[in-house]
Amino acid sequence: MNPLLPVLLVFPLVGALVMHPLRDSPRAAKQVAIGTALVQLALAVVAWSAYSVPAAAAGVRFQLRFVVEWIPAFGTQFALGIDGIALVMIVLTTFLVPILMLFSWEERLPEGRTASGFFALLLATEATLMGVFMATDVFLFYVFFEAMLIPMYFLIGRFGGPRRQYAAVKFFLYSLFGGLIMLASLIGLYVVSAQYLPAGGTFDWAALRTIVPLIPESTQIWLFLGFFLAFAIKAPLVPLHTWLPDAGAEAPIGAGVLLVGVLDKVGTFGFLRYCLPLFPLASVRLAPLVLVLSVIGVLYGALLAVGQKDLSRFVAYTSIAHFGFIALGIFAFSTQAFAGSVLYMVNHGLSTGMLFVMVGLLAARGGSRMITDYGGVSKLAPMLAGCFLLAGLSSLALPGTNSFVSEFLVLVGSYPREPVYTILATVGIIFAALYVLWVYQQTMQGPVRGRAVLAALERSPAGGPGTMIDPAIAASRARSGFPDLCAREIAVLVPLIVAIIVLGFFPGPVLDVVNPSVAATMTEVGLTDPVGGLPR
Repeated sequence: MNPLLPVLLVFPLVGALVMHPLRDSPRAAKQVAIGTALVQLALAVVAWSAYSVPAAAAGVRFQLRFVVEWIPAFGTQFALGIDGIALVMIVLTTFLVPILMLFSWEERLPEGRTASGFFALLLATEATLMGVFMATDVFLFYVFFEAMLIPMYFLIGRFGGPRRQYAAVKFFLYSLFGGLIMLASLIGLYVVSAQYLPAGGTFDWAALRTIVPLIPESTQIWLFLGFFLAFAIKAPLVPLHTWLPDAGAEAPIGAGVLLVGVLDKVGTFGFLRYCLPLFPLASVRLAPLVLVLSVIGVLYGALLAVGQKDLSRFVAYTSIAHFGFIALGIFAFSTQAFAGSVLYMVNHGLSTGMLFVMVGLLAARGGSRMITDYGGVSKLAPMLAGCFLLAGLSSLALPGTNSFVSEFLVLVGSYPREPVYTILATVGIIFAALYVLWVYQQTMQGPVRGRAVLAALERSPAGGPGTMIDPAIAASRARSGFPDLCAREIAVLVPLIVAIIVLGFFPGPVLDVVNPSVAATMTEVGLTDPVGGLPR
């Protein structure tokens, strides 16, 4: 057995526990936390190098496996393993966490809250996400699926904005409800497996796959619905999305990026890992329903993003639209669309993560997230405005940015099987260009205006906004109250910018890792590929 995956799982938890003795030493707590996150990233890179693409292409479903008996009476094992889809999500998570910690280095925490508590919860969230992506026992997956709610609940409820308690409770109740429904299906799956396996019921993913052809379609549909509801809430698909705008708006930026950039991907990851392989007949039968919800999500999320006044809620609604594209690619049932959806999961984490970071940088300077409180920021902070533009262009999938390749693969792969849904979803691309460029124009372009920016003028040596001096001089002096990016902020943004550009031109390494796993998923569903080949 390979010990690498258990180390990836346990190491962030150890780092989180170390935070407690450092609660009175915030600087030391931050240093230990970011050191832990960087070591975790290095371990993920080791896992990437140890993963064999040829072995995956030859039919090895899970690699770096670690299996020990857990609850033998229930056929449950502490079983860990990764395929290409899980691997890229693990690397995305470990890539984002140290960046978020560096961003949160100077975070102004609510009164009575400590930096050690905040960073410990980030590490605990990372650990539970590792468990979700690595579990190959369905019951173990469920345990991590529910456990990851706890640190995120406290991140929102203890460190969030003015309505943090409401947002945290809403997030927790939605997710808990979905988890309980999934638990009912999980128990049903165990009972069904006991009927077909001579050794009795099991939660082992590979063993469950062997009995899939024996499970009647009607039974598959009921079991599928329990898993699907939990994953659709997490994704989130419309109309189960309403917790996300509140949670995303009230969460501290570091937690918000993890929430929208990674934790939500557990839903779409669950579709690929559990819904499709374990319930293929139900997946095909209910695909039209999911496709309708996906297209509604694309259009609805885009339209609501246009009308938002709060920048954090704006980013949350753009994410709902993007998740519609991911779900469309998954339930269009082609290897190209599958690969595009997985790549979209990675790219969405990067582009939305950067957008959230830019919102945090604006709010740190102006003390507001309202769009109308900003204007002409490019005159005061040109580097900040440029990075905001790049994040927006990545979000709208401009060619040359990372999101373009994934969105293109989803649409090209979906069209041969689902042309109507694909054409309707394509309209969302037009809306994306409108809402991203509109927000950029409102906040970054034009004359210096808005409450937050004018407050910077009042703090500057130029005096109040009524002072009779040359506007260019006033704008120049206002930079002291509304500064451009500092060295730490540049260090936060550079890795995201590099990833966005590199994946925009060279997505091949990620696709090479993903392709064997999506091909295996296509085989497990039992459909022929309408496209005829994997993306190169």
